[in-house]
Amino acid sequence: MTYSLKIAWRYFFSKSQQTVINRINVFALLMVVVATAALFIVLSAFAGLKDFGLSFTNSFDPDYEIVPIRGKYLTLSENSLSELESLPLIISVAQEVEEKVFLSFNEKNQVAYLKAVSENYTNVVGVDSLIALGNWLSFKGPEAVLGFGIAGNMSVGVFDYSTFLNITVPKKKKTGPLDQNPFFTKPSVVVGLYQISEDLDKKYVFANLAFGQELMGLSPNSFSSIVLKIAENVTKKELAKEISPYFKDPINLVSRSEQNAALHKMLNVEHLAIYFIFTLVMIIALFNVIGALIMMFLDKRGEIKILLAMGAQPKGIYKLFFNVGLLICGFGGGVGIMLGIIIVGLQALFPFIYVPGTSLAYPVLFELKNVLVVLGTVMVLGTLSTAWATRGLAKKARSYAVS
Repeated sequence: MTYSLKIAWRYFFSKSQQTVINRINVFALLMVVVATAALFIVLSAFAGLKDFGLSFTNSFDPDYEIVPIRGKYLTLSENSLSELESLPLIISVAQEVEEKVFLSFNEKNQVAYLKAVSENYTNVVGVDSLIALGNWLSFKGPEAVLGFGIAGNMSVGVFDYSTFLNITVPKKKKTGPLDQNPFFTKPSVVVGLYQISEDLDKKYVFANLAFGQELMGLSPNSFSSIVLKIAENVTKKELAKEISPYFKDPINLVSRSEQNAALHKMLNVEHLAIYFIFTLVMIIALFNVIGALIMMFLDKRGEIKILLAMGAQPKGIYKLFFNVGLLICGFGGGVGIMLGIIIVGLQALFPFIYVPGTSLAYPVLFELKNVLVVLGTVMVLGTLSTAWATRGLAKKARSYAVS
């Protein structure tokens, strides 16, 4: 260990004879601790909110979705479907037909999206667990499951056999010259209501696959998409390589994050904005470190002259105070991280902060990457601020040696 580092340790832990200098040093250290803890807590809180928000869409979206590149529908035989499901990378497979439809019930109308799904759809997406009223599809007749938003807008009840929910789509082609009706309508019975989020509750209506295929005029082997539940640690590249041979036409494999690209992009932008805002707070806190180093250099002028008289080099004096600045940032950052982890851990295990107006604990999520990001930010900004504070110290020390 060089003399500059040894003396830096002594300066860091020792007290000055000047009370003001001691208070400035303590305040600078506390500001680094508070800024570091604040940055870590905010990033952990945002990670918790992000995870909590995505949990609603994750319960509604599959791991992967296979969609056609050209056209609206893809074709897959029953044998190919069975072979696809037998792949070791895939846990479960389900077919889906999705189309924009027109709903009517008791003279009330609304546009929605029909999701006609196969019977094993709930093995891929646990949407049946989101049923808040009634039941999931029994796949034994023309049944429908609506979101609470649609049901509220149209005043639809569950198991109301006196009035059917009519689902209408444009006809693909006319059946004859006398057919003047361009639309095809099928009645259905509402057997359940799901509740996920305000947007989704107003958007989708579920029905069985055969109902949707008949409504759209599709063959039993035609689907809008095929949804997959896959094993853990399977990459998109590996999965695409395995499933491509089963399809004659080109397909696109869409991951869960790509299905909600706009949402993920918005969350990432917000995360970046929060990081930069609290990084600015840390930069302001590090100005106290700059002030503390300058005051310490002025306070130690007598000792610096003694060191120079004993043979120390001006560059060594510069390294001495540079090391003191790094110690303040490193020690303060370490304590701040520990304090942040304790607060985040207490909130996760024994909640003490709740969402205003609710009994819901404010969500937090501990992530190792946040620890690394915060420590990296503290040390990079701390190094830059220390370098700025100690610039020209070698020249000043050289003038002390001459005098």
